[in-house]
Amino acid sequence: MADDPELEAIRQRRMAEMMAQQGGGGKGPMSAEEQQQQAEAKEAHEDQRRSMLVALLQPAARDRLARIALVKPDKARAIEDMIINAAKRGALGEKVSEDRLIDLLEQVNEKSAAKTRVTIQRRRAFDDDF
Repeated sequence: MADDPELEAIRQRRMAEMMAQQGGGGKGPMSAEEQQQQAEAKEAHEDQRRSMLVALLQPAARDRLARIALVKPDKARAIEDMIINAAKRGALGEKVSEDRLIDLLEQVNEKSAAKTRVTIQRRRAFDDDF
């Protein structure tokens, strides 16, 4: 798993992004050329991600995921990550159907539903008699 060159490249890019956000770790600010290279690398990564999803999803599932991404991009991204990781592990035997995508959506919803908690605190006035 550590010998995966794509994963290592992603880690290195992420580390470079984190270093740039924290002041570069001793480096000066990024030049316009470095920013352009970083933007190109990010765009190439997104293109590769989209092409993988096209290969892994049936057209109906791809349409549904695109509609979800319009409303909740973070949820769509989580599902995309799940699909890509499953494909890298070899857990997908065939293209993901719309029914399988719905199952993945339910899994993501269950994870996020556990985090949601609402607490209502009512204020009491001094002159309340009850």
